[in-house]
Amino acid sequence: MPARSNHARVFFPWERRRGLVGWALRARGRITLSVIAVLVLLVVVVRRERQSAAVRATRAAITDATRAVAAYRAANGGKCPASIEEVARGGYMLDLPVDGWSHSLRLVCPGRKDPKGFDVVSDGPDGEPFGLDRIE
Repeated sequence: MPARSNHARVFFPWERRRGLVGWALRARGRITLSVIAVLVLLVVVVRRERQSAAVRATRAAITDATRAVAAYRAANGGKCPASIEEVARGGYMLDLPVDGWSHSLRLVCPGRKDPKGFDVVSDGPDGEPFGLDRIE
């Protein structure tokens, strides 16, 4: 039987070619992938929070505009204003209300929900009139 060599062979880093999987299994690769995963998660959370903040700001603007339109109607014998600008010109609001995406709010009179009332609606992030992402 031939004698077997018991000495270990030394590999330099450039001699092993494991590819991307080998790199990812090494400590430096794991740290890099962990940092990338944390950054991606952070971006997702920030985007979701910005969207949520814009929706909250829009709902607050709709509430304020609804109160102003109701005050306008009470002062004018139940007459519905032609637009939200007319309510602002009448002094019931300090300035024109905008939603969280800087689009102006829309006044629908008579309302879709209440035919004797009115609706104040935001067109949503895309600004498409009465689109699927509107906020009422």
